[in-house]
Amino acid sequence: MGLRFWHPPAHRDLPPPVPARPVTAEVSSHVPTPPRRYPTPPPRGQRPPRARQPVQQPAGRQVKRRRRPRWVTRAATVFSVTVLAAAGIGHAVVTSLDTKIDRVDAFKDMKNRPKGGTGMNVLLVGTDGRDKITDADKQKYRLGGAPCHCTDTIMIVHISEDRNRASVVSLPRDSYAEMPEHVDRNSGERHKPHPVKMNAAYAEGGANLTVRTVENMTKVKIDHYLEVDFTSFMKTVDVLGGVEICTARPLKDSYTGLNLPVGMHTLNGGAALQYVRTRHVDGSSDLGRMRRQQRFLAALISKATGSGVLLNPLKFRDVTRTLLSSVRADGGFGTNEMLSLGRAMRGFSPRSSEFTTVPLLDKGVNVPGIGSTLKWDPEKSVKLFDAIRADRPLAAHHAKRAIVDVSPQQIRVQVDNGTGKPGLGKLVDSALRSTGFRTTRAPGNWPGAPLKRTVVAYDPRWDRSAKSLATALPGSVMKPVNGLGSTLKVFAGQDFKQVRPVQAEDAYQGEFGALTGDQVTCR
Repeated sequence: MGLRFWHPPAHRDLPPPVPARPVTAEVSSHVPTPPRRYPTPPPRGQRPPRARQPVQQPAGRQVKRRRRPRWVTRAATVFSVTVLAAAGIGHAVVTSLDTKIDRVDAFKDMKNRPKGGTGMNVLLVGTDGRDKITDADKQKYRLGGAPCHCTDTIMIVHISEDRNRASVVSLPRDSYAEMPEHVDRNSGERHKPHPVKMNAAYAEGGANLTVRTVENMTKVKIDHYLEVDFTSFMKTVDVLGGVEICTARPLKDSYTGLNLPVGMHTLNGGAALQYVRTRHVDGSSDLGRMRRQQRFLAALISKATGSGVLLNPLKFRDVTRTLLSSVRADGGFGTNEMLSLGRAMRGFSPRSSEFTTVPLLDKGVNVPGIGSTLKWDPEKSVKLFDAIRADRPLAAHHAKRAIVDVSPQQIRVQVDNGTGKPGLGKLVDSALRSTGFRTTRAPGNWPGAPLKRTVVAYDPRWDRSAKSLATALPGSVMKPVNGLGSTLKVFAGQDFKQVRPVQAEDAYQGEFGALTGDQVTCR
């Protein structure tokens, strides 16, 4: 392959670091006036003496009345007013919002429901709703066409019993589903149980049939139902001041108009809608779109919890009012539930949330009259929903991972020891495998002179995979080798210290492929 006689460039010494410029504190010439000292207040528990007429004192002698310092009284007053105002504003605001929510009877006449578990389960449904968007925004964000009155997004959001964790499970809209017996709201006909794609439940029976179908498929009891449309989504993002996302590859979709280069971006409401709707940027279609929706939801949580929104009653009011302006919810989701969630979310961070998609079989199922559907993995999906009912975490809490273009699980690697140091090849192979790379588990030895730098050798046709592998090996040198094939080679050099954990946007980690919010956001 031509690599035996190639040697990497000699290690160049880096220039000496520039000494840090000393920081000199700016000293003010103003000398503050010493605070006024007051007499020590009476001991705790003693009643202050009643006010009396001043007694005439002998000439030359004055007695000062002891009184409580003014700053104590002022501080107590300000603190009391602040607490009462915050509590009053919060409850008043939420109560007023409660009366404005559009209600839907999502649980009407439901029987034979699953047994309730621990924690709270919310079925979050994203609907089309483009009929409420202005013509200018429709044109700008490629939202033409008639509204489909269907579900673009279906998620189960599980809030743990202690309110310290939110687990979000995406259910693909093209999932093969068994719809229970129902009356079609369009034709009025009664249908017996039959197979469909999951998003057909909303089209035929609205919120009620959607809840019944999800419960029938997952055996998870749904406690509340929330339905969000395009308009509510866009306005909420704008009120927050935009949401920051990052991408490791260019995202360009002529259908939605999305055009993002590699890097960090702050998206406004319209651009955010393009991002979560895009499904033509790669071959992953709806699965890739769901992963982007999860990433965006994690970034949204990060923005809300990191910008003081949840601690500011007025800002909280504005954001919540905007979000709920176009939301439909079940009648049981009222003031108490919103206040409880608001208090719980104040302690949230991106690490408090976790995201996954219901495990799928490798091949879909083609159903006559329905078309191609996605089939859930019968064993893994049952274990996932068992964990939801038992209120167990879904994600393995790994350290923060660098974002790469290609998932480590898709990259095959052969490791060779390039130093002659016993055991180094086995060490690197094990470290790469632990972060997700598919190593051969048979490390070899470099026949040439010891290498100072770690080398990643790759076929130019697999350059994206090579960049992802090199990211996991900080300081490594990339070397293209024509004809090497799909298996990349790592020649561990004397500079090797450790493998940096990496992940792709579509990385699957842990038993259910779940990732915590801090692992899917930019930082």
